Amino acid sequence: TNGHYQQMLEHLLACLPADVCGRQVGMAGDVRSQVMLPVPNALNSPVRFRMAAPPLLQAFYALEALGLELLAVFHSHPAGPHHPSATDLAEFAYPGVLYLIWSPAAEGWQCHAYRIAAGAYEPITIEIIPESSIPKGAEGL
Repeated sequence: TNGHYQQMLEHLLACLPADVCGRQVGMAGDVRSQVMLPVPNALNSPVRFRMAAPPLLQAFYALEALGLELLAVFHSHPAGPHHPSATDLAEFAYPGVLYLIWSPAAEGWQCHAYRIAAGAYEPITIEIIPESSIPKGAEGL
């Protein structure tokens, strides 16, 4: 949703110059994001990320309890490129989940979506839609 897009951008700007990371989640069988979950970058690096384990596990337990599923993983490339790096391709561990990469451009920060499979990536078009309702109980995630 447009609200989640803005939340990712605000999280990115607050964490610069470090690479940011997080998750977009939603209802099973629905491709619309319903919750944006920033996860701290345990490496605090501008060129690498590793999602901090305790917040990541807490988020997965909460999502399971709410009947939500992982739709996309996001992170930033503060110095580019706008597409998945060789490291991204080698470390991607969520088949069927989209990969969102934020990178700087002349007109400001841009978010690009990719599908990753077999060590390769394919650009995917995403649509930013008006804010949807948040599932009951997901407000505090």
